Amino acid sequence: MHYEVMFQKHLDALRSEGRYRIFADLKRRCGSYPIADQFTDGGAREVTVWCSNDYLGMSQHPAVVAAMHEAIDQVGAGSGGTRNISGTTHYHVELEHEIADLHGKESALLFTSAYMANDATLSTLVKLIPGTVIFSDEKNHASMIEGIRHGRGEKVVFRHNDPADLEAKLKKYPKGTPKIIAFESVYSMDGHISPIAAICDLAEKYNAMTYLDEVHAVGLYGPRGGGISERDGIMNRVHIINGTLAKGFGVMGGYIAASRACCDAIRSYAPGFIFTTSLAPAIAAGALASIRHLKSSTFERTRHQERAAKLKGMLKADRLPVVENPSHIVPVMVGDPGHCKSLTDVLLRDFGIYVQPINYPTVPKGTERMRLTPSPVHTDEQMERLVSALKGLWAACPVANGTYVRLAAE
Repeated sequence: MHYEVMFQKHLDALRSEGRYRIFADLKRRCGSYPIADQFTDGGAREVTVWCSNDYLGMSQHPAVVAAMHEAIDQVGAGSGGTRNISGTTHYHVELEHEIADLHGKESALLFTSAYMANDATLSTLVKLIPGTVIFSDEKNHASMIEGIRHGRGEKVVFRHNDPADLEAKLKKYPKGTPKIIAFESVYSMDGHISPIAAICDLAEKYNAMTYLDEVHAVGLYGPRGGGISERDGIMNRVHIINGTLAKGFGVMGGYIAASRACCDAIRSYAPGFIFTTSLAPAIAAGALASIRHLKSSTFERTRHQERAAKLKGMLKADRLPVVENPSHIVPVMVGDPGHCKSLTDVLLRDFGIYVQPINYPTVPKGTERMRLTPSPVHTDEQMERLVSALKGLWAACPVANGTYVRLAAE
C-alpha cells in the first residue's frame, strides 16, 4: 500500500479547498506584546499579532513570569510523571484550591488542557452514571463533542442557545433518566453568550446536571474573573465548570471545578487524567500567580472590554463585515476559504499583521472568517493600521455577493 500517496492525497484536497494551513514562525517579544518577530528565509521582521487567545496579555505579566522563574529555580523543569505516581507537586495542590475558590466549588481538578478536561470528564461521566443522556448545544466545541462521543452514551443535540428547543427534547425523557446539559458560556467563533440561568432552570425542572464550558470567559468576566456564571451570580447553580489556564490566564492547562465527590471520581476513573504526565511546576506556578492577580485586579478586564468595543466600532464605521455580539469576540466574515487565506496572507506579507484564517471544521463551510482578538495592550495606532489595511483589501477585492456588507450594516 502506498501510504505516502494517501497522505499526499488528503493534503492536496485541503490545498484545493483553500483550507491548508501554514503556521507563521513567530517569536513573541516579552514585555512588547502584541509585537513578535516573524522568521522567514529572508531573516526576521516585526509583526503585530491579532489572533492570539492570550486575551489579557497575562503570559507576559511580570507577576506570572516571576512566579515561573522562581518555580524553576526551586524545583526544576518537569513534574516527574503522572499525578498518580510522582507528578503531584505543591504547586498543583495550591492551584486546584485557588481554582475551586474562584468558582465557588468544593474542589477542582487540573488537566494538561481544557480540551483534555472536556474529553476526559464528559466521557467518564457517562460511564460513572449508566444510562445518562447528554443534551449538547449544536455549537459546542470539538472537545465536548469528542468527549460525548467517547462516552458512547445517548446524545441529543439542541438548537444553539435555544431553551425552548432544549425543553422540548428534555420532555421526551422520564424525570428519573440521568441527564447532563453540556453547553458553553461564550462561543468563541460567533461571540454568543448562552442563557445560563434559563438552562439552569430547565436542569432543575427536569433533574439534569449542568456542564458549563467557560474557557473563553474565565479571567475575562465576573468581579474576580470567574466567567459569565460569576458575572451573572449563578455559579452555584452550575454543577461542573470547565475552564482553561491558557487564554485569559495566559499560561497553559485546563480544569474542572465541581463538588468534591465529582472531582474525586473523575480523578480516580478518567484515563485522560490518570495516564497523562502532569503540568510542569513552573506552568502551575504561573497560572496560580495569574489567577491570584486577576481575582483582585479589574484593570485588565475593563481595558479588554473597552479595546474590543472600540475595534468593533471602527470596523463597523468603515462598513467592514464585523459580526455584532455581546462578547469580546471580533469575527470579520469572509465566506470563502480561498479568499480568507488570501486576505490573511496579504495582511502578513504586506502589512506585518498576523491573523490566521478560520475555516471548516472550526466553522461551517461558507462562514469562513478572520477572528480578531484585541487585548488591553493593543494600541489605537495598531487598531487604525489594521482597519486601514482591511478597508483597502475589501475595496480591492470585495466579497462577490455582498452578503457580508449587508450583515455589517445591520
